Amino acid sequence: MGRSDRSLMVKRTVLVTGAGSGIGRACALAFAREGVALVLADLDETSAIQTARMCEVIGSESLFVRCDVSRASDVGNLLARAVERFGRIDAAVNNAGIEGPRADTASCLEADWNRVIDVNLKGVWLCMKQEIPIMAKQGGGVIINCSSIAGSVGFPEAPAYSASKHGVIGLTQTAALEFARSNIRVNAVCPGAIQTPMLDRYVNGDERVRKKMQESEPLGRLGNPSEVADAVAWLASERASFVTGIALPVDGGWLAQ
Repeated sequence: MGRSDRSLMVKRTVLVTGAGSGIGRACALAFAREGVALVLADLDETSAIQTARMCEVIGSESLFVRCDVSRASDVGNLLARAVERFGRIDAAVNNAGIEGPRADTASCLEADWNRVIDVNLKGVWLCMKQEIPIMAKQGGGVIINCSSIAGSVGFPEAPAYSASKHGVIGLTQTAALEFARSNIRVNAVCPGAIQTPMLDRYVNGDERVRKKMQESEPLGRLGNPSEVADAVAWLASERASFVTGIALPVDGGWLAQ
């Protein structure tokens, strides 16, 4: 059976950026359990290929494409290869993001600001810019953008990160209104303190910081990437067919304090 024949048999295709670790990997695995075809994007080729192999063990066909989401040419190549391989994109999880060095607003370096905004906000926009026309042409689709609790409140020593995540929510709501009549739902998920490599970098080996983060959570623990992935999978499903334009916290009650 040729590649084109296989693509005709695919019932649903999901794209996940930042699929090499953390929430992105958990999302890929959650969708793999649903039997969808996966397009996995990341800059870390080794980690993303490992994710792809994990998904294939579950039984999901996957395509890995190395992609810097801050580069329009990379994103264009990603979506072109996805459509070439599978013919469509039914759901896209725009998850790729970075935290940047810790610094207050006055001390944040311009280069660090630019890189965080380019990846976290511009990267989401570039992905949506490519995903939306594909979904509109095929009759609909779902987009889930990864924001953060830092997209709803300020976070000291993370000015670029917080600004980028606030921007993701605004962009999500705008696109949701613009393309609702095209049968494209656009939502954001807002993780709290989740046990990921990004959180490990933030803690930097200081278990006092980790303990303080745990104690600040109303549920008394850190979240698991799979718990965010479950929320993402729900937003991408028909069970959420009347849900668009929301920023869904998955934060153990942190924003309710």
